[in-house]
Amino acid sequence: MSETAALRKQILALVDEYARLAHTPRPFTPGRDVVHYAGRTFDGDELVELVSASLDFWLTAGPYATRLETRLAAYVGVERCLLVNSGSSANLLAFAALTANDLGDRRIRPGDEVITVAGGFPTTVAPIVQHQAVPVFVDLDPLTANIDVDMLEHARSRRTRAVMVAHTLGNPFDIDAVAAFCRRHDLWLVEDNCDARGATYDTLDGIRRAPGPRRTGSFGHVATSSFYPSHHITTGEGGAVYTDDPVLARVMESLRDWGRDCWCASGKDNTCGKRFSWCFDGLPAGYDHKYVYARFGYNLKMTDLQAAVGVAQLRKLDAFVAARRSHHAMLADALAPFADRVDLVQPTPRSDPSWFGLLMRVRPESGLDRRDIVAQLENARIQTRMLFGGNLLHQPCAAELGEPGIGHRVVGSLDVTDGFMERGLWIGVHAGMDEAQLGHVADVLIAAVDGRPARRMQPVC
Repeated sequence: MSETAALRKQILALVDEYARLAHTPRPFTPGRDVVHYAGRTFDGDELVELVSASLDFWLTAGPYATRLETRLAAYVGVERCLLVNSGSSANLLAFAALTANDLGDRRIRPGDEVITVAGGFPTTVAPIVQHQAVPVFVDLDPLTANIDVDMLEHARSRRTRAVMVAHTLGNPFDIDAVAAFCRRHDLWLVEDNCDARGATYDTLDGIRRAPGPRRTGSFGHVATSSFYPSHHITTGEGGAVYTDDPVLARVMESLRDWGRDCWCASGKDNTCGKRFSWCFDGLPAGYDHKYVYARFGYNLKMTDLQAAVGVAQLRKLDAFVAARRSHHAMLADALAPFADRVDLVQPTPRSDPSWFGLLMRVRPESGLDRRDIVAQLENARIQTRMLFGGNLLHQPCAAELGEPGIGHRVVGSLDVTDGFMERGLWIGVHAGMDEAQLGHVADVLIAAVDGRPARRMQPVC
C-alpha cells in the first residue's frame, strides 16, 4: 500500500470515528427536543464518502456524480438520469427541454397550455409560467390530495400540450388515468417525483412497458426528483431528471451544461474525435466544438462532493422508505378512532406510497379548528406544515399569472384545494424518528384532535 493510500485509509477511519462521537443522536426528551417535520438521516457512511471525495478535490461533477446517475437510473428503472443542483432546477430543466426545437411540432410554444394543480409546490408551476405557457388549474381529489383525474378532459383545449403534476406528499397520483389521457391526446407527461422517492404504482396497461408495479419517476416522458435535506435521501442541495427518451436526454444534458453542443464529460476533451473539424452555419470552419452552443442554457450541475453523499444515502433508501411507511401507519392508526373529526389522505388505489408526511384535514362539522391543533403541536415542539402553497392562486406570486383566460385558466371549482388550504396540515414521518418521538407525537395529536388540552410538558434545563 502506498503512503498516500495508507494515509487516506487512516483519515477515513478517523472520520468514521468522529461521526460516531459527534453525530449520534442523543435520547429524545419530550418538551426539550424538537420533533422535526423532516430531516437528514445519516451516519459515518456519508461523512466518509464526502471526505473521500474531498481528498480527490474534484470540485465539479466527476466520478461520484457518474456513479450516482447510473445507480439512480437503475433504481428508478429508466435509461438516463442527469444530476442537477436542486429539485426546482430539475423541474425547470424538464420543462425547458419540452420547448426545444429538436422536438419539431411537438415542442411547447408560448401560449400553449399545460394542465396542473394549484394545490402544491410553486416550482411545479413556475417553469410553465417562465416559458410563457398557460397553466390550466384543476382541483384535487379529496381522498388522495392528488390531481382530480375526472377533470382532465374538461381541462383540455386545442392548445393543450402537456400535463405537469406532482405525487402529493409521497402518494402517487392515478398514473394509469393520467398517462392514458396523455397518450390519447399525444401530450407530454412531466412527473414531479420530488416527494415520492421509492413509491410504487401497479400499472394495468403497461403505458410504455409491461404491466405491473414500478417505481414512480419511471412513468412520465420526463420525471424529476429533489435531494434537499427534507426529502427521502439528501445531497444537501440537489436534484435529478430522468427519461427513457434519447432526444430529451440529449437536450437536457445540453441545457444543464451551459447549452453547449459538445457532450464531453467534465475533464474530458475530443471524445467525438473531431473537436476542431465541425462546421456550423455562422461560425468559422473548425470552430472549437467545446464552445459551440446549440441552446441558451444554464449551469445546473451537481458537485462531486454532493454526489458522494448521495451515493451513501442511496444505499439506505429502501430502509428509509420502509421506516416512513411504518411511521405513517403508526400515526394513522392512532388517529383512526377520530374519523368523524379529521380525514386522513388515503393511498391511491394500486399504489404503495413512500410517505413524505401524514396529511390530515379537519372536518368542517367537527367543531375543531386547524389553528388550535397546530398550536398544540407546535407548543409541544412538534413541527407542523401546511400543504405547501395551499391554493397557489391565493398566493402573492399569483399576480405574475396575468388575467384568467389569458395568463392562466381554472377549470371547475378549486373547492377541495381550498379545503386543504383552510383545514389541512401535515406532520413528519421521516426515517430519523424513533419510538419515543412517535409516541410523543401520537399523544399530543390525539389530545388535540380529541379536543382535550395536551399534556403539559415541563421544561427541561
